[in-house]
Amino acid sequence: MAADKDANISLIEDLRPRLRKLIEIEFVLDHLNFLDNDNKDLIRTKARKESNLKAVDLLIDTIIRIRPLPKGWFREFVDALSAGGCKHAATYVEDSPPCPALEAENDNCVRLIELLSPSLLGMKTTDVCWDCFSKGILTIEDREIILAECQNRGNMGGARELLRRIVRFPPGWFSTFLKALQDTEHKDLYKELTGESPGDNFIDEPGVLMAVNEAPGNVDPMVEEGPVEAVGKSFLPEQETLDSSVTSIHLDEPSEADSEIADLYSGTEEPMENGKPENSLDLSMSGCIAPAAESPPKAVIVLRDYQMDVARPALEGKNIIICLPTGSGKTRVAVYITKEHLDSRRKEGRPGKVVVLVNKVPLVEQHYSTEFWKFLKNKYKVERVSGDSQLKISFTDIVQKNDIVICTAQLLENYLERSHSGDDDGIQLSDLSLIVIDECHHTQKGGVYNHIMIRYLKQKHKNAKLKKEQKDTVAIPQILGLTASPGVGGAKKIDKAEEHILRICANLDAYKIMTGNLGENKKEPHKKIATAEERKEDPFGDVLKGVMNAIHIHAELNPTCDLGTQNYEQWVVQKEQNAAKEENQKVRVCAEHLRQYNEALYLGKTIRMWDAFSFLDKYFDEELKKKVAPEDEEAIIKTDTERFLFTLFKDSKVKLQELAKLPQYENNSLAKLRTKILHEFTSREKARGIIFTKTRRSAIALAQWVQENSKFEEVGVKACHVIGGGGQSVVKPMTAAEQRDVLNKFQNAEINLLIATTVAEEGLDIAACNFVIRYELVTNEIAMIQARGRGRAEDSSYTLVAGEGSGVAERESVNEYREKMMSKAIDKVKKLDQEEYEKRIKEFQIQAIMEERVRTTKKKQKGMKKESPSKVKFSCRSCNKPVCSGEDVEIIENMHRVNVTPQFKELFIQRENTSLVKRLLDYETNCFIACKDCGQRWGSMMLYRGIECPCLHVKNFLVTYDEKRKNVNKWSELGIQLPAFDYAEHARSVAESSEDEESM
Repeated sequence: MAADKDANISLIEDLRPRLRKLIEIEFVLDHLNFLDNDNKDLIRTKARKESNLKAVDLLIDTIIRIRPLPKGWFREFVDALSAGGCKHAATYVEDSPPCPALEAENDNCVRLIELLSPSLLGMKTTDVCWDCFSKGILTIEDREIILAECQNRGNMGGARELLRRIVRFPPGWFSTFLKALQDTEHKDLYKELTGESPGDNFIDEPGVLMAVNEAPGNVDPMVEEGPVEAVGKSFLPEQETLDSSVTSIHLDEPSEADSEIADLYSGTEEPMENGKPENSLDLSMSGCIAPAAESPPKAVIVLRDYQMDVARPALEGKNIIICLPTGSGKTRVAVYITKEHLDSRRKEGRPGKVVVLVNKVPLVEQHYSTEFWKFLKNKYKVERVSGDSQLKISFTDIVQKNDIVICTAQLLENYLERSHSGDDDGIQLSDLSLIVIDECHHTQKGGVYNHIMIRYLKQKHKNAKLKKEQKDTVAIPQILGLTASPGVGGAKKIDKAEEHILRICANLDAYKIMTGNLGENKKEPHKKIATAEERKEDPFGDVLKGVMNAIHIHAELNPTCDLGTQNYEQWVVQKEQNAAKEENQKVRVCAEHLRQYNEALYLGKTIRMWDAFSFLDKYFDEELKKKVAPEDEEAIIKTDTERFLFTLFKDSKVKLQELAKLPQYENNSLAKLRTKILHEFTSREKARGIIFTKTRRSAIALAQWVQENSKFEEVGVKACHVIGGGGQSVVKPMTAAEQRDVLNKFQNAEINLLIATTVAEEGLDIAACNFVIRYELVTNEIAMIQARGRGRAEDSSYTLVAGEGSGVAERESVNEYREKMMSKAIDKVKKLDQEEYEKRIKEFQIQAIMEERVRTTKKKQKGMKKESPSKVKFSCRSCNKPVCSGEDVEIIENMHRVNVTPQFKELFIQRENTSLVKRLLDYETNCFIACKDCGQRWGSMMLYRGIECPCLHVKNFLVTYDEKRKNVNKWSELGIQLPAFDYAEHARSVAESSEDEESM
């Protein structure tokens, strides 16, 4: 055994030169349990302060030095390499390196990447990163680090990190990397690495993309045939085409040539010696594409007849709304209009600036990569920015330097407001020549689209006045609205639906609303309603109702509606709020628990009983944890009512658990859904579908149900959920990156069944599906049209699965009626005499401007009347303990309300919350604060520029205002003016207290 250990240590020592370059220390250390934490910390410090290479050296030295090494250490070391994303290093340690020829070819590939890195640093790193990840030459950790590097250090920093990581993969990564460059349209870089050009020609419907030298109808059939054969081969150029200094280099024995190039293995932390400085690779601005060896052919978009028909007024410079069904190419039309708009202004010698507005963060990247950048990158500068992007800080600069900017509407509104407030860093409407508004049916009262358009309408009417006075007018942009369904605004009669359409036209100052006759291009899925019979027996639900009735008796409550309904939910919420104001803790706590049982009843009707039980079990587990104090703290008191409620669930838990396992009592809607999914996957050659459901919890539970059912696996179902990114729900939201990852897998057929909330209904470009199911979900006619439009493939189906007596099928019929009413209303608006049309929308515009003025005046008056914070008192919502006064609360960045007083610090405890981890530019949060006496959550602990700031969530407090108790859900509901957080003053206090502690 000792001889084996010595042999293994000798092997690692012999492989040191190779392992230094193949091990990524940070991820490998996480899996090395035979090293103690002190040694791991030393190695991590070495990586952070010096370099990854030196950290690997220290790791190897530590392994050699430790005596005795524990049994199984060598196997653990190999496994750690594999688990840490260093599989190539693992193959060497296991004494199974690639054959000498393959090893030499791989080393040459690495050296080629190093030599050509100045050009490669100009790649669109984000696009290449996602493609490499999908092709398996980047791990999840690699991907997240590269994307973070792009945000923190720019495109080139991310590209450098990407190149450093892909070369650590086993042989074969080079061919995959070249395919990624080809798929992300980096033809210049592909050619530089291979000496060849990939196939250029491709067709993208609707709207056909061609090379400009190929007129429609004259496409060379030889060019259209299959993919380039070289993709599947080794892409390393022939030996004689390589510079001799490359082919003769061995990685284990660095030559003089090494000092002239960037060592990809060294990482960005280690400066080069006797050579170029590390930043010498920054040959162009971050984010720009490196000069290509040969420009790729320019692209043109050929629109179909119906697309050209709806675009025509916009090509004449008029404001229009384009109303076309989902999947019919609205965005492609917008790209065409954008190109023609910029072309015409350039010919006239006038500046052109286009902003494309979207209402969801994922749509920014989608419109950028699949539409505007894809088609217009050769001629115009295109960029995208959202609230999740670091570029938002320099938004004004981004707008100035680019021809086309895709961004979230709120971002533009923020910078328009800055300009209105006199800030030099703001943006004016006159800076823009065209605004494209995606999903423009949201341009209604209160929406951010409408705020932007009110600014536009005010300036338009001012211009009319200036023109009469023969004064210079202020330029305003052309407006292009896009929608699949403007809806009817809840109208019950055709005249009200017509008024709704006219108001949207007025808000967008539209010359016309344009609809197209798709003819044979129209795709309508087959529709079916699958009704499930009510359960004859529901013992699981009966137990829940029995518990709820016991709580009613204990709290002396008499519900006026059926349990498990939305009406009951509203009733119990009102009871909780009233009890909080009256300081009736018995009723307040009972009402909170009743709300959870009501949710479990609803879940039992839509998803598995086991999911409903798990929801309740998790809730009570979390509630019990709140009553357990951290070490060195006094015990948290449980009231008699809380003991009663905990005991009630404990006594029912075993029975609920047993019933949840009995399939004969499952709801029939779930059985209908199972039958429908199996039918789709057995009757189609390649099935791909989406199930829409109401809540995040049901989306996650349905995905787990599919994944755990062997019958679905047998017919090839591969399911995953996608949910929203907002933080209002108690269910952890999905990040934009996680959403993008799932949708990419769906696009690539790694997933063929998507289970989604309404986040996927509107706007997101999801791969063509051949079936769509709405499961126990009906909202309005707009959502119905959007969801149905996801079924874009031929012979697609749209099915509504609804429980008998649920009212879902009836509401779907109402939506169908409203859809027909919407079409008739649009036709009526289109048939209006132009003079009559313009007269009516002008009236609506003046009305909108007047309503906005009234709102602004009221807001100013409310601001002037803001009371002193001393009039507000906060107490714990659970135990009514006085907490603080409004005078103790300060506001950070106009957003976060914090209390940093020493007195407040004595009143709460801190608990780790793994689902609440936020890291932004200046602050991070990773735990919540709770009442020391009762465990009620009060908010979160925020680290703001090095200062701990307890951040208060007002909904967790009972607010007393002028001696009156109030339930407040948002800080904006309080009419008080809070002082700004004085960072300098608090930083000085923290520094002084730290010095005092050190001197003691």
